[in-house]
Amino acid sequence: MTQRNWKRLRPTSLRHAMELCLEHAREKHRRSVDRIADLIGLSNKWALYKWLENGRMPSILLRPFEHACGIEYCTQYLAYSAHKLVIDIPTGRAITELEIADLQSSLTDAARALIVYHAGKADAEATLATLHEAMRGLAWHHGNVAKAIQPELGLFEETPE
Repeated sequence: MTQRNWKRLRPTSLRHAMELCLEHAREKHRRSVDRIADLIGLSNKWALYKWLENGRMPSILLRPFEHACGIEYCTQYLAYSAHKLVIDIPTGRAITELEIADLQSSLTDAARALIVYHAGKADAEATLATLHEAMRGLAWHHGNVAKAIQPELGLFEETPE
């Protein structure tokens, strides 16, 4: 079984975003729906199942839900549906060759998606998702280079284990 690339997945609805968050929690953190409901402070898991069924979770619980799942698909979907581009805040740190290769890969995918779309063989939504991924990568690297000029204190950076 091939491993899923979680960075490149884009939710198509809020319900889909919630499902992707749960799948990520199950695959990466081995957390069940019961455990996630526990982590976000629900007294029973059935409320979470109800929200998943109709895609309507109280907004005050979105961030705790994403934190419990370990990924922010709901927030990303809300931003994308409002036509906003979301990037992680760059820290100005040195990058690896693998990160440059990932950027190059996303740019190549974006060019390929545009060619296929303009040939009339691709969906507009899939093409837009690919373009957003490439723009996010470029914007992050732009911000990272700008931060490298004036680095900040690493107060909130995670330390490598």
